[in-house]
Amino acid sequence: MGVTLSSVLAVDAGNSKTDVSLIAPDGSVLVTGRAGGFQPFRTGVPAAVDVIAEAMASVGLYVKGEVGPCADHVSACLANADFPVEEFTLAREIKRRGWGRTTTVHNDTFALLRAGLPAGAEPRGVAVVCGAGINCVGMTADGRTARFPSIGRISGDWGGGGGLAEEALWFAARAEDGRGGATELARALPSHFGLDSMYALIEALHLDRIPGGRRHELTPVLFAVAAAGDPVALSLVHRQAEEIATMATVALRRLDLLSEEVPVVLGGSVLAARHPQLNDRVGELLAERAPRARVSVVTAPPVLGAALLGLDALGSPPSADAKLRAHFG
Repeated sequence: MGVTLSSVLAVDAGNSKTDVSLIAPDGSVLVTGRAGGFQPFRTGVPAAVDVIAEAMASVGLYVKGEVGPCADHVSACLANADFPVEEFTLAREIKRRGWGRTTTVHNDTFALLRAGLPAGAEPRGVAVVCGAGINCVGMTADGRTARFPSIGRISGDWGGGGGLAEEALWFAARAEDGRGGATELARALPSHFGLDSMYALIEALHLDRIPGGRRHELTPVLFAVAAAGDPVALSLVHRQAEEIATMATVALRRLDLLSEEVPVVLGGSVLAARHPQLNDRVGELLAERAPRARVSVVTAPPVLGAALLGLDALGSPPSADAKLRAHFG
């Protein structure tokens, strides 16, 4: 393992992919690596952290069997770290690997919020992630936070890319068999997979002829159908906008920030795609409910936020922030 101390090992681990970057104190990106999805709730914590090791190994930052740090500080922003006890457990396992002299672990929403704040700004604002799932965090400069469990329907969540795909399938199935109203989704969803009916698509998904992991491909189809004016598809997009605006507004209210000028940062693959039917509606709703909010969309890779948090921990200058942002675009 190549040792590059006085640096940050930034980790962004999501459901579908895990990215690592080694960052110099001046914001230079030394190497980047990628591996598969990070799902400790399915695989267990050690196996999930092994995926981070795979991403590191892909660029020579880790060799199985070797020990010792490759960076001064590990800044890991992880999906599925939704409760403090999960952050603690994951941090303990990452520290055990000895990849850095110090380690911090945050939920991935904190990376989005940091990426949406300019260099030198106080850590204050709200971030909403809408990617495979949906989540939100708010924080103030004095360390107060507003968080949501965001583990699915049992914690009151609705939407995200996975949820939208499921809803689209539900409405399309009922449209075809007569239990629901007509919608173009009944034609467009099976057509995406080269099939001629929802019946055929349902059968293919049920029998794993189409892997379940490909359901996320239906989310862009939903947005395309909504953009063409289909009322059912558009209602789902607008409901997603309602959920995003509600989470942001509730977080602002819990932190007593509704009446203040404060950043509201939007990100994740669904929001970063900037679908007008979604993003414009979110903007309209927030203008009504939190008129002083400064809404922005982060489209840079999520590992940027983890890296910026790591540079903060090293006390790097604002020029490092600018250099890092320039790299990730």
